[in-house]
Amino acid sequence: MGNAKAVNTKTWQTEVMESQLPVFVDFWAEWCGPCRMVGPVVEELAGEYSGKVNFVKVNVDESGEVASKYNIFSIPTLAIFNKGEIIAQQVGAASKDSYKNMIENALKKI
Repeated sequence: MGNAKAVNTKTWQTEVMESQLPVFVDFWAEWCGPCRMVGPVVEELAGEYSGKVNFVKVNVDESGEVASKYNIFSIPTLAIFNKGEIIAQQVGAASKDSYKNMIENALKKI
């Protein structure tokens, strides 16, 4: 099982922007039903891509500055960052295969 790390405004810089690996970011909130459905899928993917992609979760209610910096208006939004830039993004709950395709396509660009 994976372990997506909770990231906030204070840890965003080191965990995402300065990461040597690409970072899959799950922008979510406690009250969001689709976000809760996506959570276990993100954890599974974190285990499958361990060592290749880091996985983090950003609670938009607690880290609004980060969410607004990247124009996150709908959640869940899942984005892949590489060297501080978004290289892939998907809004809304989707299947595990959909997220795997997003990750695989992003990794090909790096």
